[in-house]
Amino acid sequence: MTIIVFLIDTSASMNQRGYLGGRPTLLDVAKGAVETFVKAGWKENLATFMNELKNLQCQGMTMMGAALKHAFDVLNINRMQTGIDTYGQGRCPFFLEPSVIVVITDGSKLSNTSGVQEDFNLPMHSPIPGSEMTREPFRWDQRLFSLVLRMSGTPALDRDTGLVPSDTSPIDAMCEVTGGRSYSITSQRMLMQCIDSLVLKVQSGVVINFEKIGPDPTPITNENSREGSEDGDLEQEQRDWDKEVINPNNHAELKLPNNGNRNGGTGTHTPLGPGPTLNNTAWHNCRRLIYVPKSAQKGFA
Repeated sequence: MTIIVFLIDTSASMNQRGYLGGRPTLLDVAKGAVETFVKAGWKENLATFMNELKNLQCQGMTMMGAALKHAFDVLNINRMQTGIDTYGQGRCPFFLEPSVIVVITDGSKLSNTSGVQEDFNLPMHSPIPGSEMTREPFRWDQRLFSLVLRMSGTPALDRDTGLVPSDTSPIDAMCEVTGGRSYSITSQRMLMQCIDSLVLKVQSGVVINFEKIGPDPTPITNENSREGSEDGDLEQEQRDWDKEVINPNNHAELKLPNNGNRNGGTGTHTPLGPGPTLNNTAWHNCRRLIYVPKSAQKGFA
């Protein structure tokens, strides 16, 4: 079962009102988003959860780093006892406790008791036993998503395009590291669209960093692929190109004209479809989410 944690910004800036019906505050919009997310299929302790949600008030500052670190500590406090983190025994993706943290904020400046902060700082020290065995405060099966409410006080002039862009706030980089993403939300319709997208993303998986080791393989070019081909290959290509095609609608036999070859007798080979770029090195160091299926009989297998 996937664990879902909602982290709601309760700073004073969440008191600003949007242009929606009744002019609700951004905190009210965040509460409604959580209710929409969990209203289906949840019965145990639902009354307690909804009561705590409605009692949230906008006060304090935007100490997002400390709040997010506390959320990770709550998720990791029982991992050592359950044996999910197999330290010294390799990494097994089937021992996992998938978790999703949904942050709802207005994307304002980060602040604490000493003033305004420009950078997003996540405290690394943790009182939990065994935390020194992990380099990062999060695990590879924990993902972070952020709903950044950019709703103005007046109706927007531009209509929604249907694509929700990532936000430019500092929390976006943290979402990318964990395999999640941020959403810059400017309307109620866009908020509902993002909630539906998050429901589909609640799946079991682990985020793995891939890094190339060793020399590059010899690139395969069109000249190398065509080297050594003689008249026999050309004749076979022409036979494949001139083969008969059956139309499934009227079962009439169609035949493509013979033009010597596909390129009008130029004698060169043009590859069909997009192919990988030879100079593309993005795969040398990348981060990917690997989905781990779960069966009803054996659990994760």
